[in-house]
Order: sequence, then structure tokens, then C-alpha cells
Amino acid sequence: MGCCDTQGLLPIEDAIQTMLADVSPLKISQKLPLETALGHVLAEDVRSPIDVPPFDNSAMDGYAVRTQDLTTTDTLPLAGKAFAGQPFSGEWPEKTCIRIMTGAPVPTGCDAVIMQEKTEATPEGIHFLTSQVKAQANIRPQGDDFKQNEVVLPAGSRLTVRDLPLLASLGISQVLVLRKPKVAIFSTGDELKPVGEKLDAGQIYDSNRYAIRPILENFGCDVIDLGIIPDNQTQLTETFQQAQSLADVVITSGGVSVGEADYTKTILESLGTINFWKIAIKPGKPFAFGKLNHSLFCGLPGNPVSAVVTLYVLVQPMLAKLAGHTQWQAPAQIQATSKVSFKKSPGRTDYQRGVFSVENGQIVVDNAGNQSSGAFRAMSTANCFIVLEQQRGSVEAGETVTIEPFNPALY
Repeated sequence: MGCCDTQGLLPIEDAIQTMLADVSPLKISQKLPLETALGHVLAEDVRSPIDVPPFDNSAMDGYAVRTQDLTTTDTLPLAGKAFAGQPFSGEWPEKTCIRIMTGAPVPTGCDAVIMQEKTEATPEGIHFLTSQVKAQANIRPQGDDFKQNEVVLPAGSRLTVRDLPLLASLGISQVLVLRKPKVAIFSTGDELKPVGEKLDAGQIYDSNRYAIRPILENFGCDVIDLGIIPDNQTQLTETFQQAQSLADVVITSGGVSVGEADYTKTILESLGTINFWKIAIKPGKPFAFGKLNHSLFCGLPGNPVSAVVTLYVLVQPMLAKLAGHTQWQAPAQIQATSKVSFKKSPGRTDYQRGVFSVENGQIVVDNAGNQSSGAFRAMSTANCFIVLEQQRGSVEAGETVTIEPFNPALY
């Protein structure tokens, strides 16, 4: 039986490619000050306006020398000092050295810096303990990190906390970025209750929005949270119309499974073109995707872990394309040895929750706990997904499995 023959289940990659084919990147750009640009995607290449460093400078505390002066002596009188922001100026006599600190411009004629640990002060001057001095030793040349006009960050990069100080070091105060995707979210179901309120018989707390919202924000989206909407056709219709008027994407949880007592499918079909799929993924088989009149739509399953897995696996690539994040990469997959057995039946790719670590130089992975799609504890304690292939059966302890360490979306 082939991977596409499992009773009409849509393979994960086919679902992702279908979604990507229906999405065009947002083209709206804006100039933002550096301090508010975190998480935005660059609309153009950022080029260095200067050489970095802008001058030859010392890589450490020590003494600036002309190596030729050390061919006839191992001791040089001190002629002056050079500090970061206070370079040495004036005449530099032959066969002398200059005290220099890390980051200070090297004096003209200097072709090496000898670290202070390899020297000692004497009445005659600075005695150098090393006889081997390599030309250009401990000197950071001008433009060593970036040349003027060199691309620092390419268009399509999402700005991280590591990028902002880099740009600041170049004197860049503003960047041209793409507008973040606006995503409206809400949960559906009469059984859902807001956290902090007392549960009545048959009710559960709506935990899904507390996962969906931060994941989307970690993706780099602006989130509009419309709360919990009961199974009421009029109220659902009004909420969908409001959501699509406010956002580029509408994401719901619940209401896409066969047999659910709600009006979601009927309403969606009246507002756009929606595909209801059974995906070959576990947890999270029921999933909906399509276009409303004014926005894209993704319908996630109602079970908490299913909602997170489908958002992470299926929706994340689509949002990356919408955001213009061309440098986005799918979560890395690595091989690990399973410490325990895992139950699985062929037919769906299984994203089990695991905890990986390194033992004796080998990557191993353990079960994070209860793998039920309604039990969130294992999702909270896990640091990776154990990705068991669609046609794979159960796994025994000691077998090699594929794991996906969580990317920043889940932190």
C-alpha cells in the first residue's frame, strides 16, 4: 500500500504544497526604527554603510610593535599608550613600543600586537618573552567583519534578537520591513468556558487560544483574539464576517470534525471556498483550509495537542510564505535512538511528544508522557516531536527514530 492509498487521507506534504500554491506574500512595506523592528521580515537587502571595523585595531590588550624592531633586541622602551576611543598620536620613535588596549586603533607602522601575558616590564622597557612574532598578529584589519556595501542581511530575513545589535553596530537606525500578517483567531463550541470562571456540567476550559496566540506571535504575526464563539449560526456568521474584515488569515479551533454539532462548515461554504481535509497526520486528522471572501482560512481540530501540531506542521510554512519570510526553513530533523517503545499503526505520520538528550555522546529520546491528543502535559514537558513515518508501525526501544527539536515557535 502506497502512502497516498490510506483510505483517502491526504499526505502532509501534499496538503502543505496545496496551501502554499494558494498563498501570495504580502507586499506592504514600512520603515521602522530599529527598536520596534524585532520579528518583522526585511523588505530589502540591508547593506553595510561602513567598513566594520572602520580601522585596523587591536584584538587584545598588549603592546603594538614593528616586528623589524625585534630582530635585534627583545626589549623596547615604551613610547606611549593607545586606548579605545583615545588613539596614540604623535611621533613613534624607532625601536620603541606602544601600550595598546583591545579595540584601540593600531598606530601607523604597527604590524603586530603582542599580548601582555607574553611580556614583562623592566627598567629598560618592555621585555618580550616570545621570539616568534607573526606579522599582523592580534590585529583586526579594517573591514574584517563587513565591507562597505556588503549585504549584511538579505531581504526575506526575519529580524531576531541577534540581528538588532548587529545592525546597531553598523549605525543603522531604520529598516524597511514588510507588514506582519494579521491573524484573527477564535474558538468555537458550547462546551468551552473562559479560564478563571467556574465550569458547569459538561464544560471544559478553552486552552487552545493560549497555545495558538503565542505560537502565531512567535511566527511574527499580529494576532486579533475574538474569544470563544458558541454554536450559534447567527453569532458564528457575524464573527467570521468580522474576522475576515480585520485580518489576512482567520484561524479557528474546533468545528471541522465529521459529526460535530455546529454550523461552521455551512457558514464557511457560504463565505468562500473551503477544503475540508482528512490529513494523514496524528494527532490532528481533521483540518480545513481555503479562502473566505477577504482572507485565508485555516480550521484546526478542537483537541488541544491536535491544534498545536497542525498549526506547527501545516500552517507554519503557509504563514512564512504570506509574511515574505523567504529565509524560513522547516524544523530540522535529526536521528536519535529511542529509549522506550512507542505504539503506532501504519497509515498516518505520527508526531509523538518526546524529550531528547545526549548520553555518552549519542542522541537519545524518551517518551514525554501521555500521547493522547487531549492531554497537554506531555506537550508542556517535551522538547521535540518524534516523527514516526506514515507507513511505520510500532517502535521498540533501541530503534533509530527521527526527531524534530522544537523551533522558536514553541518557545
